[in-house]
Amino acid sequence: MKYYFVTTKQLKDSVWFRDEDDFKVGMNAVALIASLTGVTVLAFVLMSNHVHFLIQCWPMDVDYFINELKRHYSRYVRNKYGIKESLRRNGVQIQEVDSEGESLEKIIAYIQMNPVAAGICLYPNQYRWGTGKCFFSEDPFTGDSFGGLCRLRQKKLVHSKKQVPDNYLVCKDHYILPESYVDVESVEKIFRTPKRMSYFQNTSSKIKQKLDMEETVSPHFQDQVVLSALGDLTLALFRKDSLSSLTDEEKGELLRQIKYRFSSNIHQMARVIGLEYDEVVRLLDQV
Repeated sequence: MKYYFVTTKQLKDSVWFRDEDDFKVGMNAVALIASLTGVTVLAFVLMSNHVHFLIQCWPMDVDYFINELKRHYSRYVRNKYGIKESLRRNGVQIQEVDSEGESLEKIIAYIQMNPVAAGICLYPNQYRWGTGKCFFSEDPFTGDSFGGLCRLRQKKLVHSKKQVPDNYLVCKDHYILPESYVDVESVEKIFRTPKRMSYFQNTSSKIKQKLDMEETVSPHFQDQVVLSALGDLTLALFRKDSLSSLTDEEKGELLRQIKYRFSSNIHQMARVIGLEYDEVVRLLDQV
């Protein structure tokens, strides 16, 4: 079996996960698809508009894993939001990772530092949606066994008639703990010590990207916070209950308010509003 770094391209005018419930469904989808495909997950992170994975599997299974994950989650998005084929156009990049040298350490560190580089948290273990809390943790992970749940709750949890192993643990926030299926032991053996993992995280290329960013500061608020406020903001400003009913002038004013209230940059505004980057720039220039 080989190691693969799997990443979806960042969506520019939409998001994978709009609220906390979406993230929970995404976490459970990873557990389900990993168990069904037999793929070993070493590290992953779910960001609002893209995902990253380091997995170990046979070459024929890597495409199957990510395509099944996209298909499964797209069905949930269609049922909840009425958006069809939301991830079909979301491209995927797959890179085989050499197990020699420090390649695995660098990829894992890159994955773990995504939310830190995005300004969401200060440390990887503060981010719930991935493996940020999995490695070298002194706190035991606890939860209810999946097999101990009633069949209806099991189905509701994973949004499928298929099941994950009974010994997977479900936390109080209603998602399957990644420690249940992520190969924590192998990752810790790769790094050997917490100090060495910390070194790779602090020197990660993801952090260097943040320091070298052309566009000043990262957004102060997560996409989900801005998305949750859009309805009330639209209603308060224009007495309209949908973005589609706004004129170009009103959209421009809405974008200005988002920038002022949430310190959003143009990339974030494009994602949450569902517009292309150039269109956001044009609307802002009109204000």
